Amino acid sequence: MTTQAAHLVLSGRVIVYPTETVYGIGASALVEDAVRKVSRIKRRPPSMPLSVAVSSFKMMETVAELDANDLDLLEKLLPGPVTVLVKKRRNLPNLVTSGSPLVGIRYPDHELALELIEMTGPVTSTSANVTGFPSPASVEELDSTIRDAVDLVLDGGRCRFARSSTIVDLRTRKIIREGAGIEIVQTVMR
Repeated sequence: MTTQAAHLVLSGRVIVYPTETVYGIGASALVEDAVRKVSRIKRRPPSMPLSVAVSSFKMMETVAELDANDLDLLEKLLPGPVTVLVKKRRNLPNLVTSGSPLVGIRYPDHELALELIEMTGPVTSTSANVTGFPSPASVEELDSTIRDAVDLVLDGGRCRFARSSTIVDLRTRKIIREGAGIEIVQTVMR
């Protein structure tokens, strides 16, 4: 099923996939039309950026500019339930970041998600819900409008944390949103 999901993503289609936090809507983060589909499915205004999921630090560096200090901190936080805001590279469409020079990066700690992303390259990482509604922690919690709008739902069981990730601005070392992983973030950033 993961291979089928990867083929769909590589062909510009949209899927739902599991992470350790909540289920996400995935499409190639490098294909503008696929990114547009994700925003349309979520009913998310173009002014709201999407995050990007990667499966390694090497892949992260293909879409984000990192320095040695960033990498040292990231290796203590990731993979895990944390989204980091970093400077984006030019190859990442502005549509993903709503024109911002920063991008939210997720490096999930979930075997199925990592397997998928390893096959597809960077994918969008946004909760599989209509904007403003609760994020699903299982396929049973997935809204039917989302389920009907995507090409495949990859079932990975119930998400371990069942809550959205903590967001950290790597430049300022500030916590933007508390969520899953807040304890490790607070410990590492002391």
